Amino acid sequence: MTSVPIHSHLVNSPETGNQYTIWGIDRAPYGPVELPVLVSWIKDGRVLAETWVFQDRDESWQQAAKISELQMFFRPKASPTSAGANAASHSGLRPGMLRRMKILAELPEEQLERFAQFMELQRIPQWSAVVKQGDLGDAMFLILDGELRVRVMVGDKETVFATMTTGEFFGDISLFDHGPRSADVIANSDATILKISSAAFEKLSKEAPELAAPFLHAIGKTLTARIRADNKRYTDSVKFARAAG
Repeated sequence: MTSVPIHSHLVNSPETGNQYTIWGIDRAPYGPVELPVLVSWIKDGRVLAETWVFQDRDESWQQAAKISELQMFFRPKASPTSAGANAASHSGLRPGMLRRMKILAELPEEQLERFAQFMELQRIPQWSAVVKQGDLGDAMFLILDGELRVRVMVGDKETVFATMTTGEFFGDISLFDHGPRSADVIANSDATILKISSAAFEKLSKEAPELAAPFLHAIGKTLTARIRADNKRYTDSVKFARAAG
């Protein structure tokens, strides 16, 4: 699924012409709503080209980009004036999508628009590897939708360390250290992710330090929480081992 949860979640509404129900990434229907509301969700980046939409008129589900009255909103836009904005537009990335990221959710709209210029939107098919253990890392990734797992293969056996979904990120250490990846990251489902390369981040730091600073601060807070959780698991393991001994 490729939409974000919509605030109003209705089961039924009076018949007022053609209405639309959106299937959210939480596998719940949102609506029914009329066309102007649906258009506003598209402009906000809440409904993407691949989002499934049910039409009362036809009593059928279709992807948003295939519905005739919505197709105009998913056509390629004219080339913007700046090279960075051009890349962001052609990738299909709209600034409103960035609010799905926990570490970007508090940024104002104008900062999100600037930030989008340094990111690359990628579609990842189910079962594909985003990164592979041992490969040299040069980019960080943020998950717009879908589910991915972090794994290590020992022989032919898989050990899963974590499962990640919308709003989470990985590979952040590669922004500072181009060392080898410590694990594979595999798509459990079709996924949409954002890539920010170390080169793009370096450019961001030079051209827009006011954006890089809160971004780094948010990464630091998340890393601190991860380290604390790992320390607790290690301490609990030591206590258990000593008690068992």
